[in-house]
Amino acid sequence: MNDSAAPPRRRPRWPFVGAALFLVLAAALATGEWLGWPFLAAPLEQRLSAALDRSVRFASGSEASRVRVHFLGSLRLDAPQFEIGAPAWSSSPHLLSATDVSLELHYGDLLRAWRGQRLHVHSLVAATADGYVERLADGRASWQFGKSPQPASAPPSFGRMQVVSGTLRFNDALLVLELEARLALAGTPDGPHLKVDANGRYRGLPAKGELVAFGWLPWSAEEVQANAVPLTLNASIGRASLSFKGSAIDAQHLRGLAGHFNLSGPSLAAVGDPVGVTLPTTAAFRSQGQIARQGERWHVVIDDATVGASRLNGVFDYDHGRRVPLLSGRLAGTRLLIVDLGPVVGTTPVATAPAAPVKAPGKVLPSRPFDLAALRVMDADVTIAIDEVDLHSQLLEPLRPLRAHLLLAGGVLTLGELDARTGLGQLMGELRLDGRTSQALWDANLRWQGVRVDHFIHQARADGAPPFISGRLDGTAKLQGQGRSTAEILSSLKGRARTDLRDGAVSHLAIEAAGLDLAQGLGVLIKGDDALPVTCAVADLVADGGVFRPRVMVLDTSDSSVWVDGSLSLASETMDLRAVVAPKDFSPLTLRTPLLVRGSFAKPEVSIERGPAARKAAMAVLLALINPLAALIPLIDPGDSEAAQRGTTGCQSLQERRAAAAVAKPPPPRKG
Repeated sequence: MNDSAAPPRRRPRWPFVGAALFLVLAAALATGEWLGWPFLAAPLEQRLSAALDRSVRFASGSEASRVRVHFLGSLRLDAPQFEIGAPAWSSSPHLLSATDVSLELHYGDLLRAWRGQRLHVHSLVAATADGYVERLADGRASWQFGKSPQPASAPPSFGRMQVVSGTLRFNDALLVLELEARLALAGTPDGPHLKVDANGRYRGLPAKGELVAFGWLPWSAEEVQANAVPLTLNASIGRASLSFKGSAIDAQHLRGLAGHFNLSGPSLAAVGDPVGVTLPTTAAFRSQGQIARQGERWHVVIDDATVGASRLNGVFDYDHGRRVPLLSGRLAGTRLLIVDLGPVVGTTPVATAPAAPVKAPGKVLPSRPFDLAALRVMDADVTIAIDEVDLHSQLLEPLRPLRAHLLLAGGVLTLGELDARTGLGQLMGELRLDGRTSQALWDANLRWQGVRVDHFIHQARADGAPPFISGRLDGTAKLQGQGRSTAEILSSLKGRARTDLRDGAVSHLAIEAAGLDLAQGLGVLIKGDDALPVTCAVADLVADGGVFRPRVMVLDTSDSSVWVDGSLSLASETMDLRAVVAPKDFSPLTLRTPLLVRGSFAKPEVSIERGPAARKAAMAVLLALINPLAALIPLIDPGDSEAAQRGTTGCQSLQERRAAAAVAKPPPPRKG
């Protein structure tokens, strides 16, 4: 048997072919990446122009050969020139024109932008850049790309951005902002030196600023930066100005910002508006302190703030990373004048000239509209501790001190835990303003005790005469109202206010004058005024539709009882009050007729009720025809002890009931 050798087995060639093809493709890809795919520059221009719905140009003429495009890992472009055109509706020459550009875009960012999200540019480095950024009042913006752009899309964000010199023109009709900024980066013996100058207008006011960084200040903290860069900033909007000296890590988000600031302007609101912080409208102010940023939280220490003649300080945190930003902290100070915060409650400081009238013609109540929308853009949690609050009145004693807790949540402003000391007494309670709708809802729940009238109300009199009224006031007030201004709220008030006077005294001369007791009044003038002890004094007022009417309003002394009825309208700013005096003793010369206080708050008129006075005068004239001395008979008043006694008994009964209620519900202890 002959054995023949088996033919050799051939190995398959396809692995070698595949490997060869892979090597060829890899070499081609590597070569293309190394060369920058120059032949793809023109097609890429066309595709980007079609996708963005505007012209995109990398270079022209002989410079086209210098364009390099890279695709591995991310889309990278190196070009001697890079220009993105302006939208069809714009008259600007372009959106962006830059030279010696190195641009990098990540594919994930491009995918999100294609789906309508905000475009993120990972890196942009250029020798020069010139930009025209604009947004119209209807929401169309030059940074919205494509044939159907998202109307609410935000402008592109940047990771790294480095430009040696450039110009940016920004015109935003929604923000009412027109700005032109120039950037220059120069090398100095001490290192790179960045300077940015900006000029323009914000909400019709001139705006300008200058930023100087003593080193390379990266655009984003994504760029590794070992140390914060020292910088200074000087800026102004209208009459509001800011100076800052400190350091920061990046220019885009101001991460790591820390330093000392000086801030001044015509109103705190003028500073809060540009940065989106709700601050009250005030008198002119200036302040200094330290500021620092950590993430989305700002920490501000105000060493000294002067608002008008007020001196304040405080420590605050502003957290912008929440769904609704939160301002928290502590406001303190040695002195606060209410007039310096006048516009907050609808009045105006003397030094400020408002664009709109704050009082209606012939009115005294402030009618300046509240800025209720500002209450809904931010929350607040601030404790208040001020040594002295001046009520802007030569008659009223300041509050010394004032403690409170301010809460702003969901458009509802509450001033709670109120504890104010004045006239050796105490004011407690809570005030609340609900600004969630176009009509502000206001309610007050206040209580006062031991307030010495002769200390709280200045009553200095000549020749050492006693004050017109003295004693301790205790009382409560529960009131509600609604409106768009202080005047509207007061004109809609409903509720009840009650107070009584304890251990009091009243001017003898004032009582005799109120009762038109000519003889006893003349006697008091001759011997000098003295203080009549007040047996009882109670005022119980009911408000409805802004009109206050006394259920009981009586003052009882050893000499007379005085009863008051009528009305006082905050809606029409008028009064119609009638005071009746019941003397307890004999007087040989008195008209004993009701005293009337009528007219407007701006021009009150005091008179007597004509009927009783006219009858006495007529009788006196007729008796004078018989005998001149007989004319005095109608003016003789023997006193009405029975009517006075009824007033005394009723007044004391009311006081006893109020005292029993106060014992049943003692006041809360003072905090701090």
